[in-house]
Amino acid sequence: MTEDDIALAERLADAAGAAIRPFFRARFERETKADRSPVTEADRASESAMRAILAAERPGDGIIGEEYGREREDVHRVWVLDPIDGTRAFIAGRPLFGTLIALMEDGVPVLGVIDQPIIGDRWVGAAGRATLFNGVPTHVRKCPALSDAHLGTTSPAAFPADDLTKFQRIGAAARDTLWGGDCHNYGLVASGHLDAVIESGLKIYDFAALIPVVEGAGGKMTDWQGHPLDVESPGQVIAAGDPALIDQIVALLS
Repeated sequence: MTEDDIALAERLADAAGAAIRPFFRARFERETKADRSPVTEADRASESAMRAILAAERPGDGIIGEEYGREREDVHRVWVLDPIDGTRAFIAGRPLFGTLIALMEDGVPVLGVIDQPIIGDRWVGAAGRATLFNGVPTHVRKCPALSDAHLGTTSPAAFPADDLTKFQRIGAAARDTLWGGDCHNYGLVASGHLDAVIESGLKIYDFAALIPVVEGAGGKMTDWQGHPLDVESPGQVIAAGDPALIDQIVALLS
């Protein structure tokens, strides 16, 4: 991962945002995919714009994208694209969705961007560097006790039944729980506004970009067993601003 990769990731975010903004709070085509999740013209336009740049500038790199699948996914460097994380929020006209862009090397995310193209929030995280929020270093909040923690998650409907029961144990132990927010919640963890996010059922394109952002700001991300996240992870995700929260959350989830 190089400076050129970071600059490229930001240009991908710029292109995705330019493709998305004309559709926001406008009329557009939408469909329901086989997994019952929605997809819109904006999702496809955004991913197409990013793939076109990668085809021109990184033709040997792999790509994993939510809408257009996988290319060369077994090579050393793979870009992971979620053109609109939070399509339901986008459809509803809520500016809390985001574009997620990650670069993985040997299955490990080393670069991540969370971009909200309507309100202009952008977090950029890269391995070994401080996370930037709109170009300025940002940091998590110290919160070593779960009882003081402000917790975020997208929706109770996103949890399988057993996972929802486990999550509710965390919610009962935390100070409060904020519902909704999709990937934007993880940026808020990185900037110290939320203390933790817990989710289940995520795919690699849902979480790969989040890891460098949260960890570059001083936080930690793991699966529900406390293991590091990578391309083989099952999609049960914890993000904590204060790493001291991880063990407490894992214990309750177990």
